[in-house]
Amino acid sequence: MTGPTRGAPPALDRELHHPTRLALAAYLSACGEAEFAVLRDYCQVSDSTLSKTLSALEKTGYVGIRKGYLGKRPRTWAALTLTGRRALARHLAALEEIAATARRAAAAGTGAGAEDTPGS
Repeated sequence: MTGPTRGAPPALDRELHHPTRLALAAYLSACGEAEFAVLRDYCQVSDSTLSKTLSALEKTGYVGIRKGYLGKRPRTWAALTLTGRRALARHLAALEEIAATARRAAAAGTGAGAEDTPGS
């Protein structure tokens, strides 16, 4: 038995595929920039993990980092770049395509194990 006709698989972005990177990019897409502690708390990760994640996304050009002071305290802010926004949009579109394909397969009864549903 053959499955549905397959084209090229959706182009997921390897840099955004990890859940923390995706959550970070999604959060930053909704604001101009965010302070390090806010991002850390939102993603529920350690300072070290967030620092490594931001560095990786900065290296790809998806995130811009700004350092400064708030009073006498050093602070770090991050913002999603235009490149990052475009990459996030493409990644989300690929995820939506995967979900739509799964819904169509389920509706057509062509999913793996469709014959083995409970009660058959």
